[in-house]
Amino acid sequence: MRLYLLALNPTDSVTEGFLPAADRLGLDVTVLTDQPGAHRATYPNVEVLACDVRDFRAVVTRISTHHRPDAVFTNSDHLQTQAALAATYLGLPGKDWRATLRCKDKAEMRRRLAAAGVDTVWSTEITAPTTALTDAPYPCVVKPREGVASEDVVLVAGPEELAVHSKAVFDRRPGTVLVVEEYLPGELHTLETLGDGRVRHVLGGFHTELSPPPYFVEERLTFVPTHPTPVVTQVLAQLDALGVGFGACHTEFVVHEGRARIIEVNYRAIGDQCDLLLAGLLEIPLFEHVLRTHLGEPLPADLGARPVGAARLEYPCADRAGLLAEAPSAAELTVEGVHLTYRPLRAPGERHELYRTNRDYLGVLRATGTDQPTVDRVAADFLAGLRWEIRP
Repeated sequence: MRLYLLALNPTDSVTEGFLPAADRLGLDVTVLTDQPGAHRATYPNVEVLACDVRDFRAVVTRISTHHRPDAVFTNSDHLQTQAALAATYLGLPGKDWRATLRCKDKAEMRRRLAAAGVDTVWSTEITAPTTALTDAPYPCVVKPREGVASEDVVLVAGPEELAVHSKAVFDRRPGTVLVVEEYLPGELHTLETLGDGRVRHVLGGFHTELSPPPYFVEERLTFVPTHPTPVVTQVLAQLDALGVGFGACHTEFVVHEGRARIIEVNYRAIGDQCDLLLAGLLEIPLFEHVLRTHLGEPLPADLGARPVGAARLEYPCADRAGLLAEAPSAAELTVEGVHLTYRPLRAPGERHELYRTNRDYLGVLRATGTDQPTVDRVAADFLAGLRWEIRP
């Protein structure tokens, strides 16, 4: 059986998660990408074909002129609609392209949730710098309509800050459409789900700690085995309104005074190594389950997830632009029953700007154990012993 996997840049989710899972399932894999050199260098034994994967017509043509497909899949935020359209055209299992579009387009997501009567958020779109939104419920969040990873997301206090920030984005990224929406207070959480269009499993979620405002960089995530039932019910109702229910989905939401409100829906598995941690923590073949749904196989009624322990992910971030002169290497060890896995995300000698996104991550620490206080303490002590040097 042949799996076509659509990708932009290589990611840990694909390299360490989905490709090994496909191999365990005995699948022949063809990667379609607009960056073939990077993928061939990352996994030289996998077939990689050049393709304009942002264009679903190019994807259909590339597949139709190659080997017969059994599944079309992507874990990229940017390519969900293309993969869904290609799968639909080829008569293969996949996500509803309308649902993938509603999730990717943050303005359309707000309109859909409001029309369904499940949540209404003040929101509008702008295509040029403006101070005219005097009726906006400031402070407001400004973000690209189809952005990811907190890229160019900022909290603005009034029309003047809106004009300054939007001008900077439009100057740097011509043609961008920005969404301006009311700020939703509350603690930030995630809900991780897996469905086959018939059955939907809730895998738990995370509590997310962010950088100080006005930016929204995710710095730390703590695993939450079970959110309160009323919260889960509210989030699932909003996902139903969007048509989400096939494959993996990573939903970010806030809870304020018992009310759960979606921030954004990433219709794919959670990334930044959280999916790798989740699979190990639950002791389930998570990546295989995701691929099986795209092969048309039903999910089991019980995934067999074991009673989970405690876990935490930390993302040391660069606090300035410059050259990374010194950085710790990869490490894996167990301290006081806590298993620590540290992976660097930048190599010494690399020079970077300060992005105010997850592109500022210097590394990622995964920590798992049996109780949260011990996990938190051991992780903090481990990071305190590491050193990064960034020179101008």
